[in-house]
Amino acid sequence: MTEPSLDRARTPLLTLITQEALDRDYQVAASRRGDGERPERRRSYRGGVIVVIGVFAMLVTVAAVQTSQNADVDDASRASLIDRVEARQAVLRDNQDRIAQLRDANAQGQELLSSLNRRYADARARVAALGALTGFAPVTGSGVRIVVDNPDYAGPNEVVRDSDLALLVNGLWEAGAEAISINGQRLSGASAIRNSGEPIEVNSVGIAPPYTVIAIGDRRTLGADFVESRSGLRFLNLADQYGFTHEIDNVDDVRLGAAPSGFQRLRSATYLQRNPKTKGGEAP
Repeated sequence: MTEPSLDRARTPLLTLITQEALDRDYQVAASRRGDGERPERRRSYRGGVIVVIGVFAMLVTVAAVQTSQNADVDDASRASLIDRVEARQAVLRDNQDRIAQLRDANAQGQELLSSLNRRYADARARVAALGALTGFAPVTGSGVRIVVDNPDYAGPNEVVRDSDLALLVNGLWEAGAEAISINGQRLSGASAIRNSGEPIEVNSVGIAPPYTVIAIGDRRTLGADFVESRSGLRFLNLADQYGFTHEIDNVDDVRLGAAPSGFQRLRSATYLQRNPKTKGGEAP
């Protein structure tokens, strides 16, 4: 009793279960034969089993075909998705390249803009400097004020005339004046001081005595240099001869307006157009 039980314990569990199942099947079959089971009933049972197996095989076949079709569809979908991803990646690379190009162009544009801003600032500075020199831009600064008036009870030939004021102005230019105005009329390269009958006109605008001449320059030397200038000496001699009253004072922070803008228009001269085909770019 000990050895069979030991062998039984050593037998694999799966083998043991199979053997017991087969033994029970044999017992059931033998009992059925002993009970006189009919052959027709056994054939019907076998036919049912065959039908079930056939249906199961058909289901397995349909499932396999469906799985194969689904696999084809999945493969096609996967391939389409891969193509779309690759296309989007190509578009992304193109956009990144475009962004890099635009960044380079933007950097170049910023550099060009900075250069143009510097050139514009330089041009504005030159325009302001030229406007101050030519009289077509307002200026401020220190300098001298000279007030000239006719003598009391002066006759027609004893009043201040345009030539007298011209001598005064020329003396101030010689002394180093940078900007001059007479009774608020700023002098420029196109300005004229002239008599229109008895009254004097500056920039075609009539002015009346007393005549206030303001000159911007170095106030430490402008007055002394005017007195020693050639035109200044001539004016002072005429003032003593005809009795003109004149006073010279230093002034601080005076402002002179611009000359009339109409004097900037050329009347008889024309701009010289450069011809790039000619030597030196000059017009033929």
